[in-house]
Amino acid sequence: MTGMIGIAGTRPMRVVEVSGSAAGGVRAHLGQCSRALSGADHEVIVAAPTQVLEGLDTGAARRVVLSIGPRPALSDRSAVRRLAALAQGADVVHAHGLRAGSVAALALGRRRSGRARLVVTLHNLPVGGRLTRLVGDRLEKLVARRADVVLGVSPDLVERARARGAGSALLAIIPAPEEAAGDAGKNRGEEGRGAAEALAGAGGPLILTVARLAPQKGLALLLDAASILARRTEGDGAPLTWLVAGEGPERPALQTRIDAERLPVTLLGRREDARALMASADVVVQTSLWEGQPLTIQEALRAGAAIIATDVGGTGVTARGGAVLVAPEAPAIADAVGRLLDDPAARREWRGRARDAAAGLPTSADLLAQLIAVLAPGA
Repeated sequence: MTGMIGIAGTRPMRVVEVSGSAAGGVRAHLGQCSRALSGADHEVIVAAPTQVLEGLDTGAARRVVLSIGPRPALSDRSAVRRLAALAQGADVVHAHGLRAGSVAALALGRRRSGRARLVVTLHNLPVGGRLTRLVGDRLEKLVARRADVVLGVSPDLVERARARGAGSALLAIIPAPEEAAGDAGKNRGEEGRGAAEALAGAGGPLILTVARLAPQKGLALLLDAASILARRTEGDGAPLTWLVAGEGPERPALQTRIDAERLPVTLLGRREDARALMASADVVVQTSLWEGQPLTIQEALRAGAAIIATDVGGTGVTARGGAVLVAPEAPAIADAVGRLLDDPAARREWRGRARDAAAGLPTSADLLAQLIAVLAPGA
């Protein structure tokens, strides 16, 4: 601790950032919060499973292994005791996700004078079978009633927290990923177009989706929409190609269906040049069944892509008018894609809208300002 006065006159705080099993946007946000707070001279402890901590940039924060699995288990008792000890002397515990939030709620107990402040950021809807949803609902109620503030990454999560008894529930600020030096404003469209055409092996329209191959991403809808488009465009010159960049557990089933139905979809696997591919594609499409504030939409806005996205969760909040929003239904997705492919002027217009929206994406400074506002004792 430096003893310096932090942002906006706030005294330095001791913050415990907590996460359970996390990947993708949740893990990225954990790193963002840790870097922002430690960079502003706050003492930060990051407590998370080993696989979450490995390779994660947490700035100057101290790192502690805390085992919180994806589902409630007897081992949670140990995690509760460990977190309670870490919270001794802390000003605030900031938990990421429902599992970490529920463990923190048990570790800190009910709201009372002298207890460390508890802030929980909810990143996802509880999904699964009836039992999973029932357990999720009970954990949501526990978190809502014991947290001083609940942050939700989408408007529907904020409303759920309020309905379950949260005294204060706000929309979380999720900054766009930091751009690498030299990337800002760089036009990589031609480079990406060449790579995309080489991958596609065809001269027709190029559609791109960047997504983890998991159920939430609505990839069955994607294949349904691709099937509709393939039938509509059959015989209309060079065939369209729908590229999907990403990896995940659904890949074998997706590939089986693509082969069986001869769909114009190519699974690229994990790509390091997704931003360049976005800039080069005729249309970038997100088919998710639910999203928080999707990083892929933020990247597509920065790439100046013509974007079509399902209007679910926080996608509309993230897109800020820079994307065509449609219902999570295959015909609606296919219709929107078809209209943009048939209208070059419309594609140019939506590319411009994406660039305009990108200028308003939240920054790390915006995140820090919100964190200080909700984490500070007495806030």
